[in-house]
Amino acid sequence: MTSPILRKVRIVFSVIVLILLTLVFIDFRELIPESFKSALVFLQFTPSVLNFINLPCLATSGFIFVLVLTVFTGRSYCSFLCPLGILQDVSSRIGGKFNRRNRKYNFGKPYTIIRYSILSITLIVMLAGSIFLITLLDPYSIFGRLSTYFGKPVVLLFNDGIAFVLSKLNIYTTIIYKVDIKGFSAILYLIPLLFLGLVGFMSFKKGRFYCNTVCPAGTFLGLLSKISVLQIKIDTNSCTRCGRCSVVCKSSCIDFLNEEVDLSRCITCFNCLESCKDKAISFAFTGSRSKPVDDEIIDKSKRKFVTGFLAITASLTGIVRSQELKTPVPKLESTVPEEKTQPVCPPGGISIQHFNDFCTACSLCISACPTQVLQPSFREYGLAGIMQPRMDYHRNFCNFECTLCIDICPTGALMPLVLEAKKLTQLGKAKFIKDNCIVQTEKTDCGACSEHCPTKAAKMVPFEANLVIPEVEDKICIGCGACEYACPTKPFKAIYVDGNSVHQDAEKPPEEDAGVKKLEEFPF
Repeated sequence: MTSPILRKVRIVFSVIVLILLTLVFIDFRELIPESFKSALVFLQFTPSVLNFINLPCLATSGFIFVLVLTVFTGRSYCSFLCPLGILQDVSSRIGGKFNRRNRKYNFGKPYTIIRYSILSITLIVMLAGSIFLITLLDPYSIFGRLSTYFGKPVVLLFNDGIAFVLSKLNIYTTIIYKVDIKGFSAILYLIPLLFLGLVGFMSFKKGRFYCNTVCPAGTFLGLLSKISVLQIKIDTNSCTRCGRCSVVCKSSCIDFLNEEVDLSRCITCFNCLESCKDKAISFAFTGSRSKPVDDEIIDKSKRKFVTGFLAITASLTGIVRSQELKTPVPKLESTVPEEKTQPVCPPGGISIQHFNDFCTACSLCISACPTQVLQPSFREYGLAGIMQPRMDYHRNFCNFECTLCIDICPTGALMPLVLEAKKLTQLGKAKFIKDNCIVQTEKTDCGACSEHCPTKAAKMVPFEANLVIPEVEDKICIGCGACEYACPTKPFKAIYVDGNSVHQDAEKPPEEDAGVKKLEEFPF
């Protein structure tokens, strides 16, 4: 096949994939169903491999499709399914606009030692029990962090700007309303910013240089693409060695002087097919000989490849806005520090060790969390767990009725957990510091922690005179953090959650005690 229609189809499909995956990460209205999000992430290579290792089944076998696709068509995954690869194409195209006169790629050396060294070290470290390098280098995870750390805040600012203008005009809707923007710790932006600069600069100047030099997934798939059934081939009888194909090859893998293509780096973008005026380049079966083919005899059915209609049925739900809680404002600062021995990892994590072993810090759960309680870690999990999500109960709480992070996790770091099981999974235990509580220090009523505990593990018991003070029942506490978030004391909370290194089973609270209410209606 020599028709340039292949390139047009690839571009259309790539744009659709990039837009949909970007929407997955910036969907702060939760318009996209979880099942649709999971389907989009299903074919992401590295997350699927980790998910399959963790839970071998058909639902986690997307990487097998990618492997089969690579064996048949070469590195097509890198061309139109990898979001970071597509984003590099956008950056590369912008770079071409700025340097149109001198922009040319030409054939480049493959940096074989660097490529296979990075792949080997990544695999060795992974087999040793750490996915730290995968966390740093996996293209899907890098794209996820860029979207969550930089893309989503821009969308939120734009949304809030429109909401502000509408409010000045006394227009209020359930579609556009102000959303609180909660950023991360400034130091956590360092790594995403570094990779934004690194990948952006590489693609801006040298096309797919990151894919073919650094990315371990790209290098691995490149090994398979050498034996692919369909390959980019040069017909030596028709080639005039004009060099047009080499100039437009963003992988710098076409040696037109020797009429050879480095298949381990070729991402089947089909730019070369469109550039060749002599029709000497084709996408053909291995061992077949390319020859010029008139456009009229091209099988028109191929022109309909990968076309269809995508429809997303989204139900728009209004979010109940919070109201002011009539909770006493402490007059004194609390003095006893919280002694947290373990961070709290999300529900479905099974244990901190399991969670750290499979989470690639793609930030999809952080972006999707409706209460924004999931925040990237810095030192909590150690260096190997940097940017992996943790529960930050000073910022918010884990919604009692929500399993969104579990449902969309692409790697199996958060194992499947039905809602009823999640409600009985103890992520940590609440600890009460009496000397920080304003009932003790200021002799005033409070009870915010008990009021908002969904299982009533935090109960109020008689204290002095007519006052009551919290008491925690460990057996029914699930470590959701509602009590910690509600506690008004500062800078240290009077009640806080200390994480369990291994998630435990909580007892079901008595029916009269269970507060089965939706915590998105949190009163402040």
